[in-house]
Amino acid sequence: DAQLLLAHTLSRPRSWVIAHGDAALPADDRLTSLLRRRAAGEPLAYLVGKREFHGRALEVGPAVLVPRPDTETLVGWAVELIAQRDRPRVIDLGTGSGAIALALKAAAPAAQVHATDRSEAALAVAAANGRRLGLAVSWHLGDWWRALADDAPGFDVAVSNPPYIAAGDPHLAALRFEPHEALVPQGDAGDGLADLERVIAGSLERLLPGGWLLLEHGFEQAGAVRERLQARGFAGVSTRVDLSGQ
Repeated sequence: DAQLLLAHTLSRPRSWVIAHGDAALPADDRLTSLLRRRAAGEPLAYLVGKREFHGRALEVGPAVLVPRPDTETLVGWAVELIAQRDRPRVIDLGTGSGAIALALKAAAPAAQVHATDRSEAALAVAAANGRRLGLAVSWHLGDWWRALADDAPGFDVAVSNPPYIAAGDPHLAALRFEPHEALVPQGDAGDGLADLERVIAGSLERLLPGGWLLLEHGFEQAGAVRERLQARGFAGVSTRVDLSGQ
């Protein structure tokens, strides 16, 4: 982390810092400040203002979660399904930095990709990433499916990585710098499933026949999520593991 922060401060690649390990450190208070913030637990991505996801550098900040490599499992599954359809309509619900939506648009340029978020600040970050990367995604401000017009066309694939951490979960202490509303569902009942249930409940009337809903959830929630999908009438319900085997 120290090397990356030094490279960021010097506006040099990390390889240059490694190759010039005997060079004198510059007198720069910014580096000291960044090192102190990192030591306090602030995510490295916030300090340097970017994070790579699915092969692309995304701008990130405190308004959005830092994209995790394990979420690329969700993207890969969606890409498999999108490839089976001609000009599919795809939606990312709760897009945050736009990581999933932009990865899908990059992988399938012919797809019509939409994304929603209830945070205006998060949606601004996502839209800025889309412009910088030259990827055309339709951004919608609002709560899950309600961000869309009632008469909006249906979708072939819906993808979501919603808040799913229970309000009392001790893991939240390590995530204190990231937006709480992107981690814990609104009206959490102690199981972290409230937003997952909202996404599932609104999906059937928005998905086209044969459409798919893909969800990221907590590592202990697989059974509960499958039960809720089956209760709503979904078929072909299954669970995949992420890169860390969860």
